[in-house]
Amino acid sequence: MNPMPKLLISIGIVFIILGILWQVGGRFLSLGRLPGDIVIKKDNFTFYFPLMTSIVLSLLLSGMMWLFRFFR
Repeated sequence: MNPMPKLLISIGIVFIILGILWQVGGRFLSLGRLPGDIVIKKDNFTFYFPLMTSIVLSLLLSGMMWLFRFFR
């Protein structure tokens, strides 16, 4: 049996859950405004690089993928 459809559905559900958490939890958890995110503001120019947010999301996704493989 081909596991690809089940995997794609699981990944889609994870992305939906992450999107909902990002919208709702972003206000409370201040994702995107963590200490370690780089913000450079000049006269009419703003550069924003969410370094720490990227690291946190990477750790969360890696942990979720590890759990999926562990309980498979």
